[in-house]
Amino acid sequence: MHFQPRTLFKHLRNLIHTSKMAKSKFDYVRNFETEEKLLPNCWIVVRIDGRAFHKFTTKHNFKKPNDENALALMNKAASVVMNEFKDIVLAYGQSDEYSFVLRKDTALYNRRGPKIMTYLNSLFTSSYVYHWNHFFKETKLKYPPAFDARIVLYPTDENLRDYLSWRQADCHINNLYNTTFWALVLQGGLTNTEAEKRLCGTLSSDKNEILFSEFSTNYNNEPEIFKKGTILIRKRIKSPKHGKSRLVILPLHEDLIQDKFWGRNSEILDIKTAQLYEWPEATPLPSLVLSQLHIDTPDTDKEMVVIEETD
Repeated sequence: MHFQPRTLFKHLRNLIHTSKMAKSKFDYVRNFETEEKLLPNCWIVVRIDGRAFHKFTTKHNFKKPNDENALALMNKAASVVMNEFKDIVLAYGQSDEYSFVLRKDTALYNRRGPKIMTYLNSLFTSSYVYHWNHFFKETKLKYPPAFDARIVLYPTDENLRDYLSWRQADCHINNLYNTTFWALVLQGGLTNTEAEKRLCGTLSSDKNEILFSEFSTNYNNEPEIFKKGTILIRKRIKSPKHGKSRLVILPLHEDLIQDKFWGRNSEILDIKTAQLYEWPEATPLPSLVLSQLHIDTPDTDKEMVVIEETD
């Protein structure tokens, strides 16, 4: 179809007029949208939590009371989120949850809460699925996992530290209970109901005594990742390859309730650049760090997730 210049001009003018009319007629629906900007000068915490993970872990035969591959997968997904969003200064994870702390002066997405929360949650969830096969090579994903998310503001450093202390204390309480519960079931031969009844009303000292006297287990010797969870922070690490320092997301399993952690990592609350971390030479670097340094790690980007077909 060919138009003369005048006819073409008239045709374009009609199209523009129609477009303007359409916009003026329907554009009002944008008035129903809300910005929901977060308050300035507050630490932003996004906590992601697995939905119905009791069922999910049972369906996928996670080891009880702790599955190291499952925890490593959570840490991997969290590291992907931290790598993408540079304003996250710290993340803390335990069991099926992860908390991400964004610097209090962040201008990410103009501090629009729903956008920050949904982006972090969707990237975490997709990364969890994407990297599944690397950690569960023999277990197909039977159905897609889901995570909910919430966003909370903390105005002071003390508030933020108390929040993280609460989550780590929760990790210890839950892990001590689960370690004792599953010892009673898997080693003691009790049913789930019997184990619950046995532990009802017990104190931490009672659970420690059950583990030690009946199962020769010293709870203090349990892996730190089970008792304290995982802290992800940005640090500079000297590469074993060439000795040069590289910025990495470093997993730590230590006490963050006491002042010692915050003194060693003062750049977190001070919102300063990451400092050099002296990793003990006798201790192997975590696989999460090795993958960032491209040392002895498989090409996980070429992996694909297969979800098991169900009737």
